[in-house]
Amino acid sequence: MTMTVNRSADCRRPRTPAPRYLFCLRSGVWLCVVMAGGLLLARPADFLSPAMADDDAGNWRAGVAVAVITPAKSMMLAGFGSRTKPSEGTATELHAKALALKDSRGTRLVIVTTDLIRIPRPLRDRVEARVKERFQLPSASLLMNASHTHCGPELRMTKTALEELSEERQKLTIEYCRRLENALVKLVGDVLADCTPAQLSYSHARAGFAMNRRLKNLDPDGEPYLNHPNPDGPVDHDVPVLQVTWKDPARRAILFGYACHNTTLYVNQYAGDYAGFAQSFLERDHEGTTALFLNGCGGDQNGFPRGTIELSRRHGRTLATAVEAAMQNRQVAVRGPLSVALEHVHVEYQAPPTRAQLEDYLAEKPTPFKSYELTRTHAARLLRLIKRGEKLRTTYKYPVQAVRFGQQLVLVALAGETVVDYSLRLKRELRGRAAVWVSGYNNDVFGYVPSRRLLGEGGYEPRRSMNYITGVVQPGPFAPSIEERIIGKVHQLLKSLSTERRHGR
Repeated sequence: MTMTVNRSADCRRPRTPAPRYLFCLRSGVWLCVVMAGGLLLARPADFLSPAMADDDAGNWRAGVAVAVITPAKSMMLAGFGSRTKPSEGTATELHAKALALKDSRGTRLVIVTTDLIRIPRPLRDRVEARVKERFQLPSASLLMNASHTHCGPELRMTKTALEELSEERQKLTIEYCRRLENALVKLVGDVLADCTPAQLSYSHARAGFAMNRRLKNLDPDGEPYLNHPNPDGPVDHDVPVLQVTWKDPARRAILFGYACHNTTLYVNQYAGDYAGFAQSFLERDHEGTTALFLNGCGGDQNGFPRGTIELSRRHGRTLATAVEAAMQNRQVAVRGPLSVALEHVHVEYQAPPTRAQLEDYLAEKPTPFKSYELTRTHAARLLRLIKRGEKLRTTYKYPVQAVRFGQQLVLVALAGETVVDYSLRLKRELRGRAAVWVSGYNNDVFGYVPSRRLLGEGGYEPRRSMNYITGVVQPGPFAPSIEERIIGKVHQLLKSLSTERRHGR
């Protein structure tokens, strides 16, 4: 498949068209603000006073870069288990985009957004190690996000993920992941090299197409909660928008977010789904703009109605319109200093099944497990690990990342398919002077991250989903303590960043 480069100029000089190749890279201007509840968007000339521009915006340096990461070959698509054949063409190109930001003290942040179903931990680890060695970028200064499109290539990077595939599928995914890794490292290098003086601002709006997808089952013998539209369930309709502008008024970068599964398409083609359409609309309608989508805590949210390219395009237009509304809102100038932190917390699983229980289940003998809780395929997978002498997991090393932009904005980046309870709770608990932006699907998208409430209710996200994840083999549902462990780590990181800011470090 031939790749084309998106329109955009280099931060400092015009560029000639890049050659067509598997991962095409474009460098231009960048935007990077992390926030705690919304995003800051602004036209500096229209909204920021001259004093503010001189005092704050001039101290930022920012850049943006874009790569086309659509596979050159047909591959199995990730996400929907019902697919039986490889992809059949391209509906829209897949992109990786990078935003780089540097404050007056030299602290840097690079946000990488991707049209991929997940960020596998091995991919994050390899990219992190290479950019640390090559560009001296600290681990806490790299944030990697997946849009969670189900129309992107399968990403298999662990033994358990690869061993159940045919030899041809193994070859294709290994080759693609290698090319992807190289492209992302190059992307980070290009964006860091192209940072120039910029201004940052924040605002937010709302979009209403996301709906809670967990509906209580009225059948007492069935799964407690169904994957079905629930208009009365909790949602997060915020659309945070961060805008970066440069001296050239025709150049702009927009980072925006939304908490909703990026899965309105059922086609067997490469596509960025509604998030891809939203970015495309913004870039088409606002010349010189680079738009980047940062997924939110939409693990239990779907866009409705859904199922066709036209509906996906419609939701993309709705989201793009919300971003434009935010751009006309009152803007908040984002100042420094920039502070970043990334640490891990060990979250616990509930007691895993024993070898005897798995053998009995596969022999159709009585066990504690219901058919909707444990599939025969997953039971066999767990038993295979035990027979190989491997221990089933009892904990998971979960990454939590936090970024503070002075007193204006906080960004919390959570790993996994985080459900909406996390963003709603954190925005409530962190409410204050700074805007709060909570993002999911970052750095290690290993499976669902349920809240205590969902674990008590049961259903797909907290329990049944584990049967279909092979990259990180889940022994069973998480313990109810997972929510407090993650929330506690967020508070700890932000407290440490506040202390650092007060002491001028």
